[in-house]
Amino acid sequence: MTLKMPGSMDECIYFTRRKLENDGKIIAWVYRKTCPECGEKMGKPIDEKTGKAKVRADTFECPACKFSEPKQAHEESLNVEIIYTCPHCGHSGETTTEYKRKSWEGVKAYVFMCEGCGKKIGITKKMAKGKK
Repeated sequence: MTLKMPGSMDECIYFTRRKLENDGKIIAWVYRKTCPECGEKMGKPIDEKTGKAKVRADTFECPACKFSEPKQAHEESLNVEIIYTCPHCGHSGETTTEYKRKSWEGVKAYVFMCEGCGKKIGITKKMAKGKK
């Protein structure tokens, strides 16, 4: 599997680049979903007064045709694409996982398995440390 790195942040809903202990590294991103009606990239609705995205909106909307989708249904259909170097065994690889945070070592994280050693690795929110 060969993952394509995003060219700019405008293509992504989520992007992170992390360094882990023991020379482990993670680069993870989630591409914006294309609109099923017209093929444009969907995003949060735009506020008419300020011209900025409504951060707390509970829908995703296509800027071209105004097709909207509930936030929960939209996010369940997305995947996190990950390029990593495992901190446990040093294996470098690529993988994808669902765009949903799960409990990992007592904190919420996007969790994936190392292809080399089979251990779980988590991408935590706000650089939180897992409880070992």
